[in-house]
Amino acid sequence: MQKEFVRSIFSFNVENVDLDVSAIHRGGELSPIVFLHGFGSTKEDYTDIVRYTAFAGHPFLAYDAPGFGETHCSDLSQLSIPFLVETALAVLECVKFERFHLVGHSMGGLTALMLAHKYPDRVLSFVNIEGNIAPEDCFLSRQIIDYPQDDAKQFFDDFIERTRHAPAYSSALYAASLRYKVRAGAVRGIFQSMVDLSDNGDLMNKFLNLPYPKMFMYGEQNASLSYLSNIQAQGVRLAEIPDCGHFPMYSNPPLMWKEIADFQASAEAEATKKGMRFDDNLYHV
Repeated sequence: MQKEFVRSIFSFNVENVDLDVSAIHRGGELSPIVFLHGFGSTKEDYTDIVRYTAFAGHPFLAYDAPGFGETHCSDLSQLSIPFLVETALAVLECVKFERFHLVGHSMGGLTALMLAHKYPDRVLSFVNIEGNIAPEDCFLSRQIIDYPQDDAKQFFDDFIERTRHAPAYSSALYAASLRYKVRAGAVRGIFQSMVDLSDNGDLMNKFLNLPYPKMFMYGEQNASLSYLSNIQAQGVRLAEIPDCGHFPMYSNPPLMWKEIADFQASAEAEATKKGMRFDDNLYHV
C-alpha cells in the first residue's frame, strides 16, 4: 500500500518535561500547512487532507499534543497553553517548516493564536476554527470552574457524560472517544490555562492585530457568538458551517475542507498581487 503521509515520533524536552510526539506529515513543493487539534481530538482529524486535490503539493503537519492521542508526556501536571506553544515550536523545528498556513481548532485554535502572536513572521494565513478569542468561548474549559472536583478522573468522567448529552451536533460522537484520546491528568492544567487566557489574555486584540489573512470558522449552532459581526467588520473572513456545532471535522468535513482550501488559495493570491511569492516556505518581496 502506498503511504500518502509519514508517521513519525519526535522526541525532545520542553521545560524539563520529556515528550515523544506522534506526528503525521508529508513533503511538497508548495507552502506548508500546520494543523493543531482541539481538546479531545487527535492528529487524525486532519489526515483526510490527502483526499482533497486542492491541497496537492502542499506539505502538511499534524501531531498529537501532549496529553492526547499517541504522544507520551512525562509530566502531565505541567501542561498549559504556553507549554503547548513551546511544543509546537519544537515540532516545527523537527520538520523544518519555516513559514506556513496555520489551522487550529478550539484548544488548538488558542494555541495557534498564541503562536501566531508571538511569531507573526512565520505565519502565512490563519484559520481559527472556534478557537478561544473571548470569555464566552470557554463553554467546555470553564467546566473546570463550574463543576469543581478534586479527583481528576472523576471530573473527566463527569465531563464526558455531560458532553454526551449536550444538545449539539456530534457531541455524543465526540464524547465516545474522549476516554481513549485524553489522559485525565492533562485536563485541569489545560482547562485552567484556557480560561485564564480567555478572561485575561487580551485575545481579541491579539487575533485582530495579526498582520495576515484570517478566517474564523464556526458551526451554525454557534452563530450567536457576540463578536462575529465585529471581527468581520475588521477584515476577518467568516465561514459558517451548516449542520454543525463545535466540530466541523465530524459534522460537515467536506465543507470544512472546501472553506480552508478556498481561503488559503485567496491568501496566496492576495500575496501575489502585493508582489510577494511563495518558494522555500518563505515570502520574498
